[in-house]
Amino acid sequence: MARASYYIDLRHEGLKKFRRISGPEKFVVEQRARVQLEAWERDWQRITSRAALANAKQAQKELAAQRNREAAEALASVDGVLAHTLNVNDRIDWQALKVSATYDEPAPVRPTRLEMPTEPHQESPQYQPRLSWIDRLFSARQRTKIEAARREFDRDHDAWIAQVADLEQKNGDAVASFETAMKVWEGERDAFLKLQREKNEAVDRQRVAYEAKDPGAIVEYCDLVLSASSYPDWVPRDFDLQYLPDTKTLIVELQLPTPESMPRVKEVRYVQSKDAVEEVPLPEPVFVKMYDKLLYQIVLRTVHELFEADTINALDSVAFNGWARSLDKGRGKEVTVCILSLHVTRGEFTDINLAQVDPKVCFKDLKGVGSSKLHGMMAIAPILQIDRSDRRFVPAQPGMEEAATGTNLAAMDWEEFEHLIREVFQKEFSGSGGEVKVTRASRDGGVDAVAFDPDPIRGGKIVIQAKRYTNTVGVSAVRDLYGTLLNEGATKGILVTTSDYGPDAYEFSKGKPITLLSGSHLLHLLEKHGHRARIDLQEAKKELKEE
Repeated sequence: MARASYYIDLRHEGLKKFRRISGPEKFVVEQRARVQLEAWERDWQRITSRAALANAKQAQKELAAQRNREAAEALASVDGVLAHTLNVNDRIDWQALKVSATYDEPAPVRPTRLEMPTEPHQESPQYQPRLSWIDRLFSARQRTKIEAARREFDRDHDAWIAQVADLEQKNGDAVASFETAMKVWEGERDAFLKLQREKNEAVDRQRVAYEAKDPGAIVEYCDLVLSASSYPDWVPRDFDLQYLPDTKTLIVELQLPTPESMPRVKEVRYVQSKDAVEEVPLPEPVFVKMYDKLLYQIVLRTVHELFEADTINALDSVAFNGWARSLDKGRGKEVTVCILSLHVTRGEFTDINLAQVDPKVCFKDLKGVGSSKLHGMMAIAPILQIDRSDRRFVPAQPGMEEAATGTNLAAMDWEEFEHLIREVFQKEFSGSGGEVKVTRASRDGGVDAVAFDPDPIRGGKIVIQAKRYTNTVGVSAVRDLYGTLLNEGATKGILVTTSDYGPDAYEFSKGKPITLLSGSHLLHLLEKHGHRARIDLQEAKKELKEE
């Protein structure tokens, strides 16, 4: 049964930021959304506080001093991005995610009963007629005063009856109102406690699912880990995750800060003669070095946080792709390019003492891929990339006709697959005058080919092997390719599959002239040459089993 999905779109108009938080548990999504909104609000308060100070001309000196402190703190935060995480426990505290607030709305106060007035009695002195000696002489006068006293009593007694009835009504109304208010209060309290209980139960379900190594729960847990990671406000916190349960690999695609977003002010001065604040920028060579170091720190920090927080050993490896926005000067448009890529196993990473490493040297030692000058925004091919359904289909263009529109490559006839691989690589190398020859094919779905690239610098003999597999490709296939590469005297080997590779396969290929292309890479290569296709491993397994 498909998991229910909830999402919340968050937007902060002041910061001009937007993020969609999604997941199968409504209240967990709400918890993550609350954390994000609180972080944005803290950022906004800092910005508005500084703006208010800047608007006051008489506070220019204070503003310069404050901004100078901020500049120093910003530069220090850049240098300490990696060190910061070493003093933090990145594991998620499930109990801390739960709601423990008490219901603070006071209960209605029971009304005090209104006191009843004393009932008038006819025997009371005030209702006795005052008879003078004259009244006693004349019986008519006596009867008149006696009747007047009786009427006064009757009037007061009737008033008392009316007053008692009114007070009883008010007491009854007050009690009824109290009981109604009490029911409302109890209902709201019960709803509050129920919602709190449901939220906490959702956290418990998420914890249980995570500890049971449910793939979706593992992604949500890792999302919580990275969302909780505290960075300076100019560092974007946009990322996407995918977990590959077969290989226990987490793919992280993270938005990196651009040089334009980086702090580059060395000092802020108040110039009294101009009554103005002036900024002194960092020298360009210093800034470039600082920017590159920051990106290497972000890669290492992200991987460290994920491995440290992984309490159930769900991650054998992490693949990190760092993306940055850049201006395509040829088209004059902004594009997003991958400039850093790393695939590392838990064993090799946890053996590193991050407190002592040079981030760039460490990244290179782990066989990370990136240009020598990251600030140049030179695009590189990710080692392992998230598969996105919307990337599996591309507009049809004139080109290869052997595979029909929407063909499932993983279930393709092995002979047609052989011809497809030959043709796509023929098109790939034809631009430089190269050619591709298929040397052998077998019914196990494997294809061997040799490409000859005439380029005098990067060219030479290239061995290509393709595996029409529905299961993960292990290290043995990579070893076979490497052996063939050595035997053929080739300069490079390319292994392409319709599925994916295990961590051991990536580990073996590091430092060797071998390129591993997964199913998603193959689809992108076909897209490049105008071919529309897809890969559905589960569908292929069923079709191949039936055959």
